[in-house]
Amino acid sequence: MATLRALECLVAVLDYGSVTEAAARLHMSQPALSHQLAALEREIGTPVVERLPRGVRATAAGRAIVVDARAALAAAERVVTTGRAVAAGAQGQLRIACAESMTAGLLAPVLRGWWRRHPDVHVMLNEMSSADALSELVRAGAADLGLGPRPTRWDGHLEVIGREEIVAARAAADTAKPLTLNDIAAEPVVHYHPDNGLGAWLDDIAADRGVTLTAATRTKQANTAAQLAAAGLGTALVPTSALSASFPGVVRSLRPPIFRDVVCLTSTPNDPLVQRFQHEVRKRGVPVPAAIAAQLTPQR
Repeated sequence: MATLRALECLVAVLDYGSVTEAAARLHMSQPALSHQLAALEREIGTPVVERLPRGVRATAAGRAIVVDARAALAAAERVVTTGRAVAAGAQGQLRIACAESMTAGLLAPVLRGWWRRHPDVHVMLNEMSSADALSELVRAGAADLGLGPRPTRWDGHLEVIGREEIVAARAAADTAKPLTLNDIAAEPVVHYHPDNGLGAWLDDIAADRGVTLTAATRTKQANTAAQLAAAGLGTALVPTSALSASFPGVVRSLRPPIFRDVVCLTSTPNDPLVQRFQHEVRKRGVPVPAAIAAQLTPQR
């Protein structure tokens, strides 16, 4: 196969009409340039330039291939330019998988700042209801990074962004004290659809504490569970990332408290674009709206 260097030599010789001038422009020796042309001619099986008493000119084959040679060199230059631009965060595509409950509270503020600084980087977002489903997207190469709770199965690169508290969302401020899982199990519970990994995780924690959470209502999304709880349908156990500052209900800490790690997964940790986005997520951390934090019991 013809090399880019050989094509570059052909274009230079035909542009300048001289092996000597072309070699000087390419910072090569004349024998080295002649060797490249000879290799190209062996590859295609016919001469590409005709040696004249003064200079050279293209043969029929040379004239036929020089257009494609120029296009190949231009394409190679675009490859380098594009690669450098992506590495610098100036353009490219970033595929993000995110837990549904974290899209609004955690990811959206990061994306808002990212788009201001990197307007030509196209972001593709895929929201998942399960940490394990999220990790599978990253493992399969369908997402560049995943943001969500710690999955049960993952052997790739993982960075802990922070921790978030699981709290009880309710309709009325009937008590300011922390609630136990026994307190919550004694009331109607807004629980989760089996497709949502949060529900199974909470059931396992409750079982370890000798408690069974019986669902009065089920939903697939944590922010919907919180809204249903605020409307009086029961108590919902939700991560703080699913709550906005304008949440209409009240929230209470649990006793003992329940926390979960928020992690960033990637199978390409050395990718410059992924590294830049991870840095933005890490810098943002896992914030809790002040109106929500004010209702929670400080954890020691």
